[in-house]
Amino acid sequence: MSSASVVFTPSGKRGSFPHGTPVLQAARSLGVDLDSVCGGRGICARCQVIHTTGEFPKHGLVSAATHLSPFDATEEKLVRKTTRLKSGRRLGCTAQILGDCVIDVPPESQIHRQVVRKEAEIREIKIDPVVRLYFVEVEPPKMEDPTSDLRRLLKALETEWELQNIKVPHSILEMLQPTLREGKWKVTVAVDHDGIMRGIWSDFREHLYGIAVDIGSTTLAAHLCELGSGEVLSSAGMMNPQIRFGEDLMSRVSYVMLNQDGEKELTKSVREALNQLSLEVCEQAGIQKEEGMEMVMVGNPVMHHLVHGINPIELGGAPFALATDEAIITPASELDLQLHQLAQTYTLPCIAGHVGADPAAMVLAEAPHLQEAITLLVDVGTNAEIVLGNRDRLLAASSPTGP
Repeated sequence: MSSASVVFTPSGKRGSFPHGTPVLQAARSLGVDLDSVCGGRGICARCQVIHTTGEFPKHGLVSAATHLSPFDATEEKLVRKTTRLKSGRRLGCTAQILGDCVIDVPPESQIHRQVVRKEAEIREIKIDPVVRLYFVEVEPPKMEDPTSDLRRLLKALETEWELQNIKVPHSILEMLQPTLREGKWKVTVAVDHDGIMRGIWSDFREHLYGIAVDIGSTTLAAHLCELGSGEVLSSAGMMNPQIRFGEDLMSRVSYVMLNQDGEKELTKSVREALNQLSLEVCEQAGIQKEEGMEMVMVGNPVMHHLVHGINPIELGGAPFALATDEAIITPASELDLQLHQLAQTYTLPCIAGHVGADPAAMVLAEAPHLQEAITLLVDVGTNAEIVLGNRDRLLAASSPTGP
């Protein structure tokens, strides 16, 4: 009987199994953490897995869509009549191995779910938020005065807060009049440091929120902050779902090189994870995710490029050319992030093609460029980076360490 190679992620366990072996049986024989409480009868739907397709040179195999058996009646029923089987997933107990394949076990299908915790370090900082709130009382309209609602709002901002030359996006204009009337001409507006109005509310608001995100090769971490005080309200972490495309950076770049639209798959997976993390930190703090006005991101060059939808293929070999070494400011909506409709993202610049935005953030936080003493900064992760130097000179380097 023919056999096939099967690789499970994120555990990295692999083995060879006869064609027709259920995925759940293969997982159990390798000691892969895959949940099931119904004895493999397709009832509990806890053994959901993701069949990752494409060419995987690191594993020495091609995982094709035909290498798992077609949907059977049990799976069809779950898809058609319930929402228990998520889109793009298979039941490990019914899907049978028909060829070489890579199988990802998502966190919710693991018996002992991975706990990723990265708490924020509390330190004294100078608060200078990009977006600030302003509460104003606007003159109601009068028959003898044809001035528009917007002009009277801008006049109130200038009179009460000395704000001038405010630019107003179209989405603010759409909600301007009902918001003013609902608030009985008393509203809170958000204005950023470029003079752009980013929000308007029909009540008194005193809090704005931002999310700081570290996009690591293996784990993601997010911290929700109150922008006015700098207080960290909640933190959350999770495994980077891109692991199913490759455990290390070069494996993921190889996946992009060898699979059409591979970069789109990796980009989609990390953006979905960021939305999941954003929702988690907001729920912990008791706020709506639409209240998030800012997101700041750091990551190594490959993560940096992928979250912005930039093909990382040039980072796969010398001279490791970056698409850009500038900071990137992008509307959150352009990155499919579900925050406030006018939320912005700020991604710190990468230092070089092999040294990302993480050490740039370390330098900002520790300021070795302002010190006389020589300082060594180390970021230990799947892709480790170090910075050494003082006010005279800084040197940076990186090296893979894992996962």
